[in-house]
Amino acid sequence: MSENTASKDAQVTFLTQEAYDRLAGELEELSTTGREEIAKRIEIAREEGDLKENGGYHAAKDEQGKIEMRIRNLQSLLKDAVVGEAPESDGTVQSGTVVTALVLGDEERFLLGSREIAGGTDLDVYSEQSPLGSAILGLKEGDKTSYKAPNGKDIAVEIVKVETFTG
Repeated sequence: MSENTASKDAQVTFLTQEAYDRLAGELEELSTTGREEIAKRIEIAREEGDLKENGGYHAAKDEQGKIEMRIRNLQSLLKDAVVGEAPESDGTVQSGTVVTALVLGDEERFLLGSREIAGGTDLDVYSEQSPLGSAILGLKEGDKTSYKAPNGKDIAVEIVKVETFTG
């Protein structure tokens, strides 16, 4: 049973109310006006004739695919999101906390969670599912670990500080 809970928790994304509202607004806009506008562009381009060599038609169809993908991503994100205040830091790395860590000896400060949380901040963001994120999730200040980068190199990490995200 705890195995299912852990895998479900890994899919949950923390969002502030502001981020949730912003993303819900974007979803509403794309699902209505965005779809209507791209459908009009496709119809206008289709009326120009031969679709094989119609650059406007193909560009509009590509744009339609991007809009539909973003709509699906937003729907999934919002459906699984936990909305509320950022978790109060107790010195443990968790989703929605700002982490200061020594990564290969260089100090980095970043948000662990979703890009969508960061909004207008200048913080780098690492997903909990990223190699770095999964390696440090649950660690406490002072803990050390390492993880394998996509290129196969071992990356040493030491948690220096864990703070509450204030947006």
